[in-house]
Amino acid sequence: MNNLFPHELAWGDVYFSPWILVLAMSFFFTLVSVMILNRLRLSRFIYVPSYIFLAIMVIYIIIIDKFFIRF
Repeated sequence: MNNLFPHELAWGDVYFSPWILVLAMSFFFTLVSVMILNRLRLSRFIYVPSYIFLAIMVIYIIIIDKFFIRF
């Protein structure tokens, strides 16, 4: 029985866990989201920005895991 989702991602002869790609993508999307929040000046309403950064990153991890890359 074949699984539709990869267990490893190959780059040359090196195999990576999909977890690394999911973390990198979610970190990049979180940075973009935080830049947008700063540009729209919505970040001034946030009490602890580091917790919001982590919360947004966790949300992106869940979304990427659910719809794009399963780990």
